[in-house]
Amino acid sequence: MSPADSRLRSVRLLSRRSFLSRGLFRSLSLALLALLLAPALSSSAQNFSRRDISGIVTGTDGKTVSGATVFLENLKTRDIRSFISTANGVFSFAQVGMTDDYQIWAQKDAHKSRTHTISSFDSRTQLSMELKLK
Repeated sequence: MSPADSRLRSVRLLSRRSFLSRGLFRSLSLALLALLLAPALSSSAQNFSRRDISGIVTGTDGKTVSGATVFLENLKTRDIRSFISTANGVFSFAQVGMTDDYQIWAQKDAHKSRTHTISSFDSRTQLSMELKLK
């Protein structure tokens, strides 16, 4: 084999190796990118199907009511979550599913607010409401 043939063969081997290493590098880069993006994509999908519900509980006189129990009932599963209103009458429910319908009401002693329905067709991710005790 002549020296020119030997050099040509080594150039061909090097170009094959660099092609394979570039392909391997590209595949590894894409796999790493997919691993990095997967949690971000899944968390944004999870946040899309959740909503936050908050508001204030007031009495017949229009003043805020502390210590009222606010109930949030899932109409499909019949699960009930509750929240005791704060000193300034505020309540909050985080991470409420958007695919089910809910009812919400407040109660303290013998006083109760009217029941509000939250529909799964309501696409708002932030709901704010006032619950008036009667």
